[in-house]
Amino acid sequence: MPTRPGARSALLVVDVQVGVVASAWQRDAVVSRIALAVDRARAAGVPVVWVQHQDDDLPAGTPAWQWVSELQPHEGELRIHKRFNSGFEDTTLLAELDDRGVSHLVLAGASTNWCIRATAFGALERGFDLTLVADGHTTVDLDLGPGRTVPAQALVDDLNTALRWLAYPGRRNRTVDAADLDFARL
Repeated sequence: MPTRPGARSALLVVDVQVGVVASAWQRDAVVSRIALAVDRARAAGVPVVWVQHQDDDLPAGTPAWQWVSELQPHEGELRIHKRFNSGFEDTTLLAELDDRGVSHLVLAGASTNWCIRATAFGALERGFDLTLVADGHTTVDLDLGPGRTVPAQALVDDLNTALRWLAYPGRRNRTVDAADLDFARL
């Protein structure tokens, strides 16, 4: 039983913005799988929440700040603007989800090692059940300095593995591929 009030699910699409995913690992395939998750959520009547980053390096209104052309919010879908990695920090996301009776979040987007990780942990720490779309998040290689790079695929694999093994009292967390995502069975 979730520790949050409510019994609804919502899909969070985080930072799938032109400048964020321009050179991301498997960009086209991942965006396509996120689009599949969005289509399935809409077909099931599950709210789609669009979380969009802005900061000094990604100013609001610029071409890089825009959603990728393959993914566009529909009229009436909730949009959250953030300035920090977690979609929960200094935003109205938690209050908006509570108002909608959401206790289970399905998460997809970018960047795996920053905003997806921070939002996933933020959701679990706030008592939400969480399903990460395992093949629906991406990032770029992480350059640690001369001769040291963590490949993007390793970062994706790491978060998928962590969310399969983490345990929080009273919460369910798991991963599922976009093709296996069934909002009626969450």
